[in-house]
Amino acid sequence: MRAVAKKIQLTGRERLVNYDFVMDERLGIMLPELQLDWEDYSEEDRADILLRWEEIRGTIPDRIKALERIIIVKQEQLNLEDNFAVSCRLNSEIAELASTINDLHLWFRVNQDITAGAAHH
Repeated sequence: MRAVAKKIQLTGRERLVNYDFVMDERLGIMLPELQLDWEDYSEEDRADILLRWEEIRGTIPDRIKALERIIIVKQEQLNLEDNFAVSCRLNSEIAELASTINDLHLWFRVNQDITAGAAHH
C-alpha cells in the first residue's frame, strides 16, 4: 500500500487526505484505497469516504444486473453450441462473470459493515 497523501480543495481550503478511490476494471466500479486503518481517519474523512462510497455503492445493483444479462446470453449460446472448445470457453466466461457478481455482492455489503463498526466506537 502506498502511503501518499493527496491534497483536496474544499470550500476555499486545502487539506491532505490519506485515501483515494480507484477504478477496478474487473468489477467496473471505483473501490476505496485506504492508507490508514479506519479508526485512524478523522470524523470528517470518514464522512467523506462514506459519502463517496455510498454514491458508488448505489451503482452496484445495476452493474450486477448488466452482468446477469451477459450471463443469460452466454448460457443461451452455450445451450446451442456443439463445439467442445467453444463450450469450455463460454463456461469459463460464465464462471468469471458469476465470480465478479459474487465480489460485487461482497462490496455492496461493505458500507453496512463500516457503518455498523463506526457506530460501535
